[in-house]
Amino acid sequence: MSDVTIVGLGPMGSAMAETLLAAGHRVKVWNRTASKAEPLLAKGAGQAATAADGDLLVVSQISYQAMYDSIGDARLDGKVLVNLSSDSPERLRAAARWVAGRGGTLITGGIMVPPPGIGQPGAYTFYSGPKDVLDQHATTLEALSEITYVGEDEGLAMMYYQAQLLIFWSSLTSHMHAMAMLRTAGVSPLEFLPFAQETFTQLGSDDGPMAYAKILAEEFEAETYPGEQNSLRMQAVGLGHVVEALEEAGMETTVPNALKRLFERADAEGRGHEGLGTVIESIRKP
Repeated sequence: MSDVTIVGLGPMGSAMAETLLAAGHRVKVWNRTASKAEPLLAKGAGQAATAADGDLLVVSQISYQAMYDSIGDARLDGKVLVNLSSDSPERLRAAARWVAGRGGTLITGGIMVPPPGIGQPGAYTFYSGPKDVLDQHATTLEALSEITYVGEDEGLAMMYYQAQLLIFWSSLTSHMHAMAMLRTAGVSPLEFLPFAQETFTQLGSDDGPMAYAKILAEEFEAETYPGEQNSLRMQAVGLGHVVEALEEAGMETTVPNALKRLFERADAEGRGHEGLGTVIESIRKP
């Protein structure tokens, strides 16, 4: 079993500390608000003297600035920091240089489950940075989740993480719009649920005319967007009707209108005869 210090004891950091303790690791904890450590100390964790107390520091804070504020001027000679906080990819790359300048090594990560999922089947985390260093601590980190290594670039794990969150938030916000609109016609959310679930399932499937996650990936890979049977222009008109339906139902339409403008822009750029996937070319060139 290994020694590990958890820095940051919000819901995620606390869940990680509890999971590591349950797996038999020797855990120390540190938080800017010291009282948050008390429940974990009662479960057998040790109190870290500082945020830099330990050779393996697993950081879970609101941003990378919080790491800077917590560690301050401390040296990090020989230490490995595994920062699982959220921030921009460029800030992660800058943080790797900052840690290296203090003698340490930074591994970056993005956890793809909420706190209750830590240590549970299906949990995984994107990691990037020096793979040999990550491998040295794989046994400890695997107690938290499956390790999904994506490359040396310290910003890459965060890009994968944020790509997934973009799909998560935008898809679920569309689901909220759909439920709210139908509610005005007396359709309950649970009545609509089977249809929403079927749409999500088909979009992520490997086969069929609605397997659009795969279809769009293949089209983008080839940079070819056939639209003979389902042109973007036709879909832009249909999206306009969706916005009208939301407005008639008295719903907020900022995001659907923004999507409508994006479709219309791709059409205006001369690609309305192509398929839905051509929108990505407008996304790439704001």
